[in-house]
Order: sequence, then C-alpha cells, then structure tokens
Amino acid sequence: MAPQSWPPTPRGYFAIGAERMSKALNLGNLMRSAHGFGASFTFTIGATYRALEARADTSKGQWHLPHYNWANLDEMALPQGCVLVGVELVEEAIDLPSFRHPLRAAYVLGPEMGSLSPALLGRCQHVVKIPTRFCINVAMAGAIVMYDRVRSMANFADRPVRSGGPEAPVIRARS
Repeated sequence: MAPQSWPPTPRGYFAIGAERMSKALNLGNLMRSAHGFGASFTFTIGATYRALEARADTSKGQWHLPHYNWANLDEMALPQGCVLVGVELVEEAIDLPSFRHPLRAAYVLGPEMGSLSPALLGRCQHVVKIPTRFCINVAMAGAIVMYDRVRSMANFADRPVRSGGPEAPVIRARS
C-alpha cells in the first residue's frame, strides 16, 4: 500500500485573487494563505501600485507559485477550462457551505472598500458568499474560501457523528 501524504491532496487546481486591491498587507496575507492551501497561482486585477510594492507574505509565496498582475479585466487570461468564481455578499450568491467547487477554479474577491465590479461579476460563472453578518477582511475571506475548497475536494475522513475526531474514544460515565 502506498503511503498517504499529509495533508491529503485535493483534486483539480485553483487560483485566488482580488480586484482593485489597495493594501499590501492584504495581498501578502492572501498570497501566504494561497501558498499554504496549495493554490496554483495568485492574481490581481487593477491593483494599486501600493498594494504590489510591499508584499507582507512571510512564506515568500511569490517565489513558489506564479502571481499575475492584470491591469484590467480585459487583460485577465485564465487557463482554458478554468471556472471564474466571484466571492461577494450579494443576494443571488450561493452560500459557501452549499457550493460544490469546480474541479478547476479561479476565485476572485472584491476590493477592501467596495464590491466586485459589475463587469467582473458578469464574467463569473458562479458567485458565492460567506455566511457572515457583514463583510470581513479580504485576506480572511480568501482563506475561508480556500479552506472550504480543500476540505471539500480532498480525501479527508468523514466527520464523526459525535463531537471529536474520527478516532475519538467514547467515554462513558461510571455507574
């Protein structure tokens, strides 16, 4: 039997990026999370120079996976068959826990102080939302989406019926 790798390798591939990002710290955190969760590449669309000049990525993700800086939506070129998935708090979006991730996907988040542009939303095949009471930090939102993808696309053990892990012992009270 072949040894199992850890963490389990998810099927397919994914990328993550943001439109009109303006803060270097958020880009750095998003790149670090992307590196940690096994993204194939990261990207920005119309990011400010300030966001691109000083990445706060301590894992040096840009040395390990490609990063694309597209000046505008017309420049964006995803691999053939890659499904664009918007992440946005809009009424018609699918709740992330109910979403089946495409095998090949690029997830795009909106800017820190705004929403995905109508033109970009129009190019998305799916739009998902994280069920929160209000908008959360863009890098945090990206990490949640990547965690959900890895959790649903990799071969993890099923969650147990009781609280605890898959091998949690059943502790019975003494009579």
